[in-house]
Amino acid sequence: MELSITIKAPERRAELFGVGDAHLRRIRAALGVRLQARNSVVKLLGEPAAVAQAAAVIERLQDMLSGGEVLDAKAVDEVVSGIEQPEGETDANAIRVFGRETVAPKTDGQRHYVRAMLENDLVFCTGPAGTGKTYLAVAVAVHLLKIGKTKRIALVRPAVEAGERLGFLPGDLQQKVNPYLRPLFDAMHDMMTYDQLKRFMVNDIIEVIPLAYMRGRTLNHAVIILDEAQNATTNQMLMFLTRLGNYSKMIVTGDDSQVDLERDQPSGLIDAVQRLRRIPGIELLRLTETDIVRHKLVHAIVKRYDDDEAQRLRRPDKSDNKGNSVTSGPGSTSAVE
Repeated sequence: MELSITIKAPERRAELFGVGDAHLRRIRAALGVRLQARNSVVKLLGEPAAVAQAAAVIERLQDMLSGGEVLDAKAVDEVVSGIEQPEGETDANAIRVFGRETVAPKTDGQRHYVRAMLENDLVFCTGPAGTGKTYLAVAVAVHLLKIGKTKRIALVRPAVEAGERLGFLPGDLQQKVNPYLRPLFDAMHDMMTYDQLKRFMVNDIIEVIPLAYMRGRTLNHAVIILDEAQNATTNQMLMFLTRLGNYSKMIVTGDDSQVDLERDQPSGLIDAVQRLRRIPGIELLRLTETDIVRHKLVHAIVKRYDDDEAQRLRRPDKSDNKGNSVTSGPGSTSAVE
């Protein structure tokens, strides 16, 4: 793997590299990567995990310089030891990512979800908004990239509008699909700096793409996340699941109570969860309102909608004198003659 890093403050290059590039040599010896420094660019070459760790070390050293700290051999060694994480020490209660110490699941359901992603090659997770389905999936993917257990990450989302018709969006392909993929970018920005994310995307280590562009591909040595999967059709879901390559993981997330497909199109997520039960190696789990970790009002809102829907389903239908069913309540319409 090859990764290029642009130095943020070229005028402080000597401080960052050390006398006679001593700091770079310490990083090379500790992580087993090759470093080529030219002008304001450092090129890293080696195994994906080592390159990712070396990039994180250099980012941290640059942050220390900009904060007024002095870099010496001890400081470099401390940063390197703080970044390193040997294989096999993954803790489902504290997922280590770039740019911050850990991402920690906060509920029993979330901890079960993280363990399922670490232990299985295909995981389906459904549940209401705010339960961390997407965020934790991205955190696990970034963690596996950091420790070298995967070589790339693909973040996938259906380009389906939530009950609105926005018409033709201006710009090139990336600009057109960006509104649909924005939540994935938001999660990624919490896991690493903007510069790190940009470099990983330029080097095709992280890819954020619409579901339609997955057709015909096979992804090996990758973590592939399908977000908002309730808006994938049955055919799209089959197409996506068959993209799974060797040494890869798939994580499929969605809220089956918020399907934005046309009424005559069944949700591929709901269909897949029903079809794929009891297949070894596939984990299906559901987070509930008790796993919501957003603003406390989100929990109250979800609970009220669930309670109202349950009450509507319990209420017996009433028929008019023509035999037509007339049901009142959320999601129903009544005819006035």
